[in-house]
Amino acid sequence: MNNQKLLIIKIGGNSIDNKFELAQFLETIATINTPFILVHGGGKLATDLAEKLNIPQQLIDGRRITDAETIKIATMVYAGYINKNIVALLQKNNKNSLGLSGADANLIKTTKRIHPTIDYGFVGDLNAESVNTDFLENIINFGLTPVVNAITHDGNGLLLNTNADSIANALAVSLSSKYEVSLLYCFEKKGVLLDPSNDDSVIKTLNHQQYEQLKNDGTISKGMLPKLDNCFNALQNGVSAIGILKATNLLGFLNKTTHEYTTIIE
Repeated sequence: MNNQKLLIIKIGGNSIDNKFELAQFLETIATINTPFILVHGGGKLATDLAEKLNIPQQLIDGRRITDAETIKIATMVYAGYINKNIVALLQKNNKNSLGLSGADANLIKTTKRIHPTIDYGFVGDLNAESVNTDFLENIINFGLTPVVNAITHDGNGLLLNTNADSIANALAVSLSSKYEVSLLYCFEKKGVLLDPSNDDSVIKTLNHQQYEQLKNDGTISKGMLPKLDNCFNALQNGVSAIGILKATNLLGFLNKTTHEYTTIIE
């Protein structure tokens, strides 16, 4: 690992669904001098479009079941509208960016999930060899900011929907051999909450033992589970620092002026 810093920033939740909040967030991160890769999903917009098209949607433990019709919607929304909208807004703020799915430049290759009891459909699982790190390093050295969405491929012509938190984790782990990587999950909440209905119940620091206890007693559940599983995986595999934070607090966190709206994973 060299001493060059790299940020892997994942934006999700209502922060990506709210046009004003997203525009403000992208205006903010465009001022960051440290190289970064931006990862996004866009589940709510995909769900809204599916409902308009009368295509039923199902989530299990925060992960989307992706049938043949849903992968079309996910690709249109993630790799199409949301990805290009983000790139356009970054260009507006003079941050030269490149929108990428996992299929582009063989960036992220996954395998179709096989589960003994659940048919997840067209869902891709990552492995240690999934990420084309050399390509990303070239893009970063060229001065471009990669904007990566949740659509991957299997190398045999099949598009797969992959959890965006997991993609951020895989990028962080794979690039930690080349950079000093910080992984930041940004959304509308102030961090990991003890009580989801109380925005001020932020857990300031969270270690693996605490996480297992809170998961077992049901305090932490649903969509936060894959996010935190990814955080601890990244921490165990070379990533230097990990935070789950309110999107509007990103600069405060990076400038070390405030950790008020952040959960530090340790």
